[in-house]
Parts: sequence; structure tokens; C-alpha cells
Amino acid sequence: MFSEYGYDSFFCLPGIDGAHEKGGVEGEVGRFRRHHLVPIPVFDTLAELNEYMARADAKDDYRHVTGRAETVKAAAARELPGLRPLPAAGGFDASAMLSCRVDAKARICVRQSHYSVPARYAGRRLQVRLGATTISAIAEGKEVATHVRSVHKNTEDLQLDHYLETLTRKPGALPGATALVQARAAGTFTKGHQAFWDGARAALGDARGTRALVGVLLLHRTLPTAAIASGMAQALTLGNFDPDLVAVEARRHQHHQHEPAPQLSLPTRVAPDGRPAPTLAGYDALIGAGA
Repeated sequence: MFSEYGYDSFFCLPGIDGAHEKGGVEGEVGRFRRHHLVPIPVFDTLAELNEYMARADAKDDYRHVTGRAETVKAAAARELPGLRPLPAAGGFDASAMLSCRVDAKARICVRQSHYSVPARYAGRRLQVRLGATTISAIAEGKEVATHVRSVHKNTEDLQLDHYLETLTRKPGALPGATALVQARAAGTFTKGHQAFWDGARAALGDARGTRALVGVLLLHRTLPTAAIASGMAQALTLGNFDPDLVAVEARRHQHHQHEPAPQLSLPTRVAPDGRPAPTLAGYDALIGAGA
């Protein structure tokens, strides 16, 4: 029953008189906890936990309440016409609004876990929307950072993009940056980025080569990933690691992706030309007249 309509919908089912049924609802919650959450399962992410809960919920659809022949799923389908429709205004925002100060490492601490925000907000106080699965940082009414909510305490969720302006001034901090390690693990910093970085450092030196890479990473804010990957590959081929060249090649790739294919048409038959072929018979006479 709860898998189909949720906890609150129980009070809308036919035959449920009111608040005195609250104990029955809580008893069902306790039964679900004892059957599926004891011992307490451990997951790395909220997505894994939600998938596990969905499977357990689906399994409960086919159980039988004591003394009843039909399954919970069948009973829920039978009582479906008696449910009230959902509000037209949309879902209820159950997130909590917090106020957090950004530390010197451009992080906010929410429920004992740290999340990065753009480095320009270091030392400022931002509004934070704490949801069940996500955390959003808001500055001047605009969302400036979004993270998946951590299920563990004392963790760091850092986005490399939040530190690019700082890395332009301090390129030596990039090789050992925690944000870079997490970007590699997430797949946002690819082998193509690493190859471009290696080539740029070999050609320009560590500092200038790293700045060239940061310039390319900044392009991800305005250009598609596939286009930038094509631009980096072309830069490696040419041995030119200027971020402006990568941008030009990326836009060229993007333009070709959206350019319609040329329409080929068969040549039409041309009528034969009845005029005589030209000759040079009068050429010598012209030369003589000129002399």
C-alpha cells in the first residue's frame, strides 16, 4: 500500500476514518523497518540506498495482510479510485534553508560534511537549500553550486571548476589538489585532458602548461565536452597548446556537427551545342595587321 501511494496517502483510503488509524500506520512502518532495515544496511551513496528501498518496496507489494486473500498491491489498485488527486500546484518543497559561511578553502559545512562553492565566495555567508538528496548554495538569489548530499560525515565533495580562477594564479597547486583527484574519479577529468596537460607542460614548462590546461577547463562552462575534446586532440596534433586555439577548433567541431549535410543532385542533361568549333585561321592576319 505504501509503495503505491506513500505514507500520507494511507489516510485518504476508503475505510480510514481519521487520526485514530495513526497507530496502524506506524505499526506498518515498524514492520517494514524490521524486515528490510535490520541489520542496518550500509551504502556509499543515497542513490544506492534509494534503489534498495525501491526493491524492498516492490517486494512488499506481493505480501498478504493477515486474514486477507488479496495482496497489498491488489488492494491498493482496488482502492485507487477513492484517492484524492494530487494538487495541481506541484510537489511540496521539503528542503530546509540554512545560512553557512564559506571557509578559506571555498567550502561550506553542512551536517558535518564539506561542499565546495566558487572560490570568489570565500569568507562570505551564503544561503543553502538542504534537500533529501541534494545541497544547493545560493548567492544573491542565484544558485551557484549544487552537490549530491553525502551520506557520511566528515567528507569533502569538491568540484574542480570552483577553483579554476585560483589555479590560474597558483598553477602549482593543481597536481596535488583534492578536487583534481575527485574529478578523475568522477570521469570529468579525462585521459584527453591529461594528454593535453602532459604535452603543454613538456612544451611550455610546468607553470605555463598548467595555465594552458586551466584555460581549457574554463571552456567547459560555455562549450560542449565533445567539442573541447576534439579541440584538445587537434592542439596535440599541431603541437600548439594555446587555449584560444582549442576554443577555435572546438567551435569548428560544434559548427560541423550542426551543419546540414550537402544535398547531392544528379546533373541534368545538356542540349548539344550546334555552333561550329572555334578556329585560329585569322590569327596570322591579325599579327600582320598589327606589324
